[in-house]
Amino acid sequence: MPLDALLRDIRNCRICRDAPRYGKVLPHEPRPVIVASSEARLLIAGQAPGTRVHSSGIPFNDPSGDRLRDWMGVDRDVFYDLHRIAIVPMGFCFPGLDSKGGDRPPRRECRETWHDQVISALPRIRLALFIGQYAHAYHLGAHREATLTKTVANWRVIRDSARAFRVFALPHPSWRNNAWLKKNPWFEDELLPELRNDVRGILDL
Repeated sequence: MPLDALLRDIRNCRICRDAPRYGKVLPHEPRPVIVASSEARLLIAGQAPGTRVHSSGIPFNDPSGDRLRDWMGVDRDVFYDLHRIAIVPMGFCFPGLDSKGGDRPPRRECRETWHDQVISALPRIRLALFIGQYAHAYHLGAHREATLTKTVANWRVIRDSARAFRVFALPHPSWRNNAWLKKNPWFEDELLPELRNDVRGILDL
């Protein structure tokens, strides 16, 4: 299916609201959030929109996005240039909150129905950032380790593994991971300079 038609179908999707296959009905109106162009060279696959992104319709339009842009070494203009960067989360709609006030996992229906179709329609991707445990579980296969820390720490092997494009496995840039970042200084000292260098080269910055 051409990407334009696929994106139109995604933005009209109501599977989790009208015909959920896993769990309860989506507790609000769907608002799929995705940015993609067949010209994009960098793919960001995170988890699912949170409450702020659900309200704005703009992916990573929150403090997590500010931190992610800092990790990548890009400004908002570059980050939201769909001809450069595709943002294709594991779930396109905000999944709602759990009993503790945290975000629920991305809806499986979304990934099963749409995710692979979108990735297949992005032929120019040269670098992918897989963010958080759900993206790691789906995309990394045997390279996913027993914990997120071990997975991210294996970044050199994951980045250079034989595939159509380079890959970085990243933690979520949420403030909830501040303690993780302090405990793992190698992430900022060793991984991020390499990530920024690859981003600059692939996006011609």
